[in-house]
Amino acid sequence: MPQKLKQMREIVRRELEHIPKWPEPQGELRMVYWSRRMHSLGRKVNRQKTAKEVLEESIAYLRRDYPDFRFEYDEHFFSE
Repeated sequence: MPQKLKQMREIVRRELEHIPKWPEPQGELRMVYWSRRMHSLGRKVNRQKTAKEVLEESIAYLRRDYPDFRFEYDEHFFSE
């Protein structure tokens, strides 16, 4: 596995520690976040997004299926 990919995966794993796994829509948030964050860290992006930007996009995406669910995450961590 290329070093850059390993670094990207490690960054996203550390960030996921700040998004709970449960209840179920949280698991979907983690999956969507993983995919979008990996893409945002990749080589082919015009502008690298922050973790908070990716999290907000991921929540907005999931709002279609879970309009009333209150997604939880470490607000302090993602505000930095």
